[in-house]
Amino acid sequence: MNSHFDNPLVEQRELLSGERVVVIDDRAVIKVSGADRLTWLHAMLSQNIANLKPGQSADALLLDANGRIEENIQIIDDGENSWLIVLAEHAEKLLAWLDQMIFRSKVLVAAADDLNVVASFVQPLAGAAISNEQQLVWQDPWMAEPVGSALYADASKRGQWNYFLSLVSKAAIDDVLADRQQAGTLALEALRVAAHRPAQPSELDEKTLPHELDWLSSAVHMSKGCYRGQESVAKVHNLGHPPRRLTLLHLDGSGHALADAGDKVFVSGTENEVGRITSIGQHFELGPIALAVLSRNVDEKAALFVRTQVGEIAANQETIVPPTAGQAANMKEKRASLLGK
Repeated sequence: MNSHFDNPLVEQRELLSGERVVVIDDRAVIKVSGADRLTWLHAMLSQNIANLKPGQSADALLLDANGRIEENIQIIDDGENSWLIVLAEHAEKLLAWLDQMIFRSKVLVAAADDLNVVASFVQPLAGAAISNEQQLVWQDPWMAEPVGSALYADASKRGQWNYFLSLVSKAAIDDVLADRQQAGTLALEALRVAAHRPAQPSELDEKTLPHELDWLSSAVHMSKGCYRGQESVAKVHNLGHPPRRLTLLHLDGSGHALADAGDKVFVSGTENEVGRITSIGQHFELGPIALAVLSRNVDEKAALFVRTQVGEIAANQETIVPPTAGQAANMKEKRASLLGK
C-alpha cells in the first residue's frame, strides 16, 4: 500500500469527511457458501454469527484453546454467502484450515481472488460489488454500543471512526477509483490510533487476549454457545484481569527522534521495560501518538519514555483499558447471597 499521496495530515481530514478512500492491499477475501455457513462459523468464532441477516456485518475473532487471538475476521453476509475479510498473508493457511473443519456441514469455502478491499469513511464506497442483491460492505461496529459483550474503555475518548470496507471487483476497481482521491497508510493509521482501534497484525503477538485490547466490545459475544477459547475468555473477564492493557501514548514531538512499532516502553528514570509500541501515527490534531501494550501493573500516572534507535522519546499515558478491567463477577456478593447474609 502507498504510505501517502499528498500531505498525510490533509489526507486524514479528507478521509474523515469522505473525500478520499484507501485501497487495502494487505487483506484478502474468502467466500463461504452453503445452508450451514452461519451456524458453522458461529461454532468456531467468538461472535454471534448464527442470526446474521442479509446485508449485516460482524467483527469476529478466531481464538486458540487458551483464548489467545489467532485471527481477526470481518464478515459480510448476503443471505446466501458469507464473505470473510482476512489478513492476506494468512489467507491460504486459513482457507485450508476452514476446509478441514467442514466435516458434514453443508458448506463450501473458496478464495475470492477477484475482489479488492477499499476503505472509506462516512459512507460505503459507491461501486461496491453486489451479491444476492446485497452490497458487499462491512461496517465496523467499533463505535457502536456493545451487544452481548463488555466495554472496558471510555468510548467517548475515541477519535472519529465511521469506517467501512467495501469489496470491489478487480475488473471494476480502476473505474471505481477514477474520480476518487486516494489516501495512504500513514493517514489511515493515524486515525486508527486516535480511535484506539486494534488491528491485526499490529497489536497482536502470540500471547494477545481480546480483553487486553478492549476487543471484547466489538468482536466477542459473552453469552453465545461454546467455541474454542470461550472458557478462558469468560474466566479472565469474570474472575481475573488481563495481564496487559492497551494504552494511548502522547509522544514528545519536540526532538528529531521518531518512534516505530516494536520500540520498547520504559518507566521514566528507570530501566524497567513495561511494554512495546504496536502502532504509531502523526495525527492532524493530536500530534505524534501511538498505541502501546503495557503491563497491567504500570501506574496509569507514571511518566514513560520510548527507546528508539536514535534516542529516547518522552511519553504520557492516556488510559484505554484500565488496570481494573475484568473481575466482572462479584464473588463476595454471590457468597453472601448463598449464605443468606
